[in-house]
Amino acid sequence: MSITRTFDLLQKYKDNYFQKEDALAGKVNGQWVKYSSVDYINNSNFISYGLLALGIKKGDKIATISNNRPEWNFIDLGMAQTGAIHVPIFTSLDKEGYKIILTHAEVKFVFVSDKSLSNKISSLVDEIATLEKVYSFDDVPGIDNWKAVLELGKQNEHKFKTELEIIKSEIIETDAVTLIYTSGTTGNSKGVLLSHRNLISNAKSASEVFHLQPHHRYLSILPICHVGERMGNYQSQYSGCSIYYAESLGSISSDLLDIKPHGFGAVPRILEKVYDKIIDKGEKLSGIKRKLFFWAINIGLQYKVNGENGMWYELKLKLANKIVFSKWREAMGGNIISIGVGGAALQPRLERVFWAAGIKLLNMYGLTETSPIITINRETSPLLKLGTVGAVIDNVELKIAADGEILCKGSNVMIGYYKDDEATKLAIDKDGWFYTGDIGVLEDGKFLRITDRKKELFKLSNGKYVSPQAIENLFKESVFIDQLMVIGEGEKFTSAIISPDFDSLKKWCRENKINASDKEQIIKEPQVIAYYNSIVNEFNRSLGSDEKVKRLRLVGDMWSADSGELSPTLKLKRRVIMQKYSTVVAEIFSHNEVLG
Repeated sequence: MSITRTFDLLQKYKDNYFQKEDALAGKVNGQWVKYSSVDYINNSNFISYGLLALGIKKGDKIATISNNRPEWNFIDLGMAQTGAIHVPIFTSLDKEGYKIILTHAEVKFVFVSDKSLSNKISSLVDEIATLEKVYSFDDVPGIDNWKAVLELGKQNEHKFKTELEIIKSEIIETDAVTLIYTSGTTGNSKGVLLSHRNLISNAKSASEVFHLQPHHRYLSILPICHVGERMGNYQSQYSGCSIYYAESLGSISSDLLDIKPHGFGAVPRILEKVYDKIIDKGEKLSGIKRKLFFWAINIGLQYKVNGENGMWYELKLKLANKIVFSKWREAMGGNIISIGVGGAALQPRLERVFWAAGIKLLNMYGLTETSPIITINRETSPLLKLGTVGAVIDNVELKIAADGEILCKGSNVMIGYYKDDEATKLAIDKDGWFYTGDIGVLEDGKFLRITDRKKELFKLSNGKYVSPQAIENLFKESVFIDQLMVIGEGEKFTSAIISPDFDSLKKWCRENKINASDKEQIIKEPQVIAYYNSIVNEFNRSLGSDEKVKRLRLVGDMWSADSGELSPTLKLKRRVIMQKYSTVVAEIFSHNEVLG
């Protein structure tokens, strides 16, 4: 049958993968619990019957606030079959953040993962007019378990089975199926309304890129409430690939070794951390092992596709693979075909060295509003060019506006912003072109290179524009910099707030006999400040005069999604950081010293 709606994936399981024993798997008490394709189909149907018994109608909103787990899928497709709209929300918001979204979306039911979220959301029932009930995936005293809906569905199967088939037959591909609130790195989030066609067309196109097969395993790492991981989830299902949900970000290393996946999705920050750990292990080697390790890394950093470096380089790379890079692949389970990477800028050096190691990072670009993929690098030429975010995916068009903004049109472009017709009209023109807000160029007429966020460009007092993302991505190549934000709007020069990598910094302090017991004390040490000035000056050599970071300040905080400086997909929340460090920013631009 033709797959045009998200819940059609269940029919595809029935027709093509009916005997699959591990369609979905998640960990319970440290042990993998697997659900067969039959389990998936039945549980999703029971959820549909249960929701109908509870009075859910087409267009009603149901939210999930949960970690990645198979139950999420049952709820997702179960509600889709009834015509209800799924509102997936990150687990890292505060109570007020949840209240804003649940109220704006007019949510009726919420499914949460655990006790802490149950307590937070159940307290909102009396504050939100439309909110009727909170269910939990984990067993939580005083909160109804999700299985109550499942059991209600089993009891009412005979009553709603025919009705559900009628409802499904009346749902068309252009109907709304999900409402996703953007993470709002520069301002308030918007509700992005996506259709079945938006999600399924993108998932089908992605399946042609990643080539997953029914005997393969996909490790789901990134939050499934994010449209990127959700696309990975759907394209894996479309391909019949088994989906295993990582227990947490901290369990990824053991999960990789345990299930030996063939693919997964990642944001650049995860790969940066992996690379830093690899380098740290290399630093601990001695003698010939250490020399060989860094020789191999250097070879990898010079990598070019299609043997462009010549035969002598390829012979050296073969040796580097045998003695060093083979161990990288083993640490990822030994089966990785490719890794989809998106959500932020990928450092070119990481892309080269992972490709050299036989781990293909398929760099991609897109937004929530585009479901999400617009462009992606392929595994082979002619649609592969490292250093770019690839060529357009099937069923998508792209062009660059006169001011450099990237425009997109296709079956992946959203229905619009929920309850915000004005914002929708500003984002999508009369010809259907979506204005991404990103600046880019096309290389060789087909490969997209992102140069910056249009809204994040800032202008110095001399009238020159500065692109902060490109500078930030360059500086994060240092193992001593965990995060930084480049600033300078309306000022005479470019500056930066730096959150150090304290593991690397404390090691350097010990080697230089500096007391490294307290973060706030460390960042005030003259030797430490001088060292960071030298790091910044070294990077400044490759930057234009207006791009050079002339002044920096170190801060003692580690930035994260939990503490609020990063979005759930680990992008800088610039407005939050500027507010948090307003005193630091004022100090930066009130002093006269600049870097040499």
